[in-house]
Amino acid sequence: MIWLAETQTHRGTRFWIDKLGDEVVGAFPDAEVYRTENGIGASGYPHIGSLSDAVRSYAVKLSIESRGRKAEHIAYSDDKDGLRKIPKGMPSELGKYIGVPVTSVPDPSGCHSSFGSHMGGLLLEALDQLGIKYTAMSATEVYRSGRLNPYIHKILVEWRKVGAIIYEETGQDKYTKTLPYMPVCAGCGRIYTTVANTYDQGSHTVVYECTGGEIGGKWFDGCGHRGEAPLSAGEGKLAWKTEFAARWAALGISFEAYGKELTSSIRTNDRVCREVLGVRPPVHTRYELFITKEGKKMSKSSGELVTPAQWLRYGSPQSLLLLMLKRFEGARAVGVEDVPIYMAELDQLEDIYFGVKHLADRDEEADKLSLYRYVHLLNPPAKPRLHPPYNLLTYLVAVAPNKSDASYIVEKLRAYGYTAATPDQEADLVKRVELARNWVSDQGAIVQSTAVSGEDAKILRSVIDRLREKNDEKGYQEAVYEAAKQNNVDTKRAFSVVYTALIGQSSGPRIGSYIAAMGKENVIKRLEEACSTQT
Repeated sequence: MIWLAETQTHRGTRFWIDKLGDEVVGAFPDAEVYRTENGIGASGYPHIGSLSDAVRSYAVKLSIESRGRKAEHIAYSDDKDGLRKIPKGMPSELGKYIGVPVTSVPDPSGCHSSFGSHMGGLLLEALDQLGIKYTAMSATEVYRSGRLNPYIHKILVEWRKVGAIIYEETGQDKYTKTLPYMPVCAGCGRIYTTVANTYDQGSHTVVYECTGGEIGGKWFDGCGHRGEAPLSAGEGKLAWKTEFAARWAALGISFEAYGKELTSSIRTNDRVCREVLGVRPPVHTRYELFITKEGKKMSKSSGELVTPAQWLRYGSPQSLLLLMLKRFEGARAVGVEDVPIYMAELDQLEDIYFGVKHLADRDEEADKLSLYRYVHLLNPPAKPRLHPPYNLLTYLVAVAPNKSDASYIVEKLRAYGYTAATPDQEADLVKRVELARNWVSDQGAIVQSTAVSGEDAKILRSVIDRLREKNDEKGYQEAVYEAAKQNNVDTKRAFSVVYTALIGQSSGPRIGSYIAAMGKENVIKRLEEACSTQT
């Protein structure tokens, strides 16, 4: 698109994803392959906060590739971690596996080889649904492969230096006394109850004792077992304050985003990477967390979360990508009730991208264009889709005589001018109807009005008065023209006010047909609601 290129040239700054792409390439100018990474917590149900880590890192990978460089995204499952709590909704029998690595915990659902592979697989399924391409890695398998061993060896040889770094950065003195390595106890199978005492450099073996430890806020006594854990067996893991560093070095990671709760861990691992392993750490960006509408932190174990599957039941993959990519700073309260908002915003972005709408601020417009491209993973559609307003769809679903049949809604949409010209457009329209049907089934139709004020409220009152006198589609259409003339405003302005009040957008289907479908009295009621709080 020539207009797109001109807008990007006009703009003095670059989109945030491309800025990070610039930074990564600048930091590793001679890299043959740039690798971005996200971690996958495998100890509970993934939520959209977990997903955001992957999406944002993958977007940077796409930005690097757009420069003609080779790049790869790694989805790394932390499935060597122990089970700290029983996730909400899971059977209490899991209690006997607290502290056991999640890949050694049975899958209660019986559909995966372990609890860890089940939970990690849920996030990978979400990435698949979003169209994200990745190389999946399991911490359990990586440790067993020996790929990390050269770096584990360096860390354990220099454990006093590592312990000093951890203490300087976090104030934690634990690793000034013990090795930053946690063997899996051969006696009880737990990983957080062992203490690594010494490291034999010749045999690459850690000597440990199972003395006990705090897991999930509770103390668990150790079984007292004393043993040896050769690195070659892969039956142990580095402490978090050092594990990232070994991973980055071994896998050649160029970029990894992180949540603010990991700030001290990232800072510590960066130093270990440089000062102990002699490797440049990856470029980072820190993002704020998603929180629930109640202001609580999303948690895999407590069940306080919004899952990708929940969102995608009501919204398109692009609407979920939009949630992740529109910005990464500032904590945001998110719930499934936000799906219609992001579906509408996606439609607005599409109108801007295809030149249907223009913004006065060219820099803002350039941002919107870049955002639209990235929510389509740099492969935007060649033509605009049919995107009837989400709340119009939910209403049509609600009033449809047979809610399991999409043909009624599609036929109504054709009457409003949403006529598919290609099979792809038809399929997309049907999919949007299906999403709206799911919403109505679970949440009910969206019926709230958008409040207007001042002169706009005066226009609405005139429309209401005129509508009371009309009885057919032609009359309903004329009512808006007459209200515009009565208030001495442009007809486009009058229609925009009506659409805003009814569907939250400045344009929409033919208003006469819309009112006929919705029912005149229903529309009047909603218009009255939109201006009822105004004086």
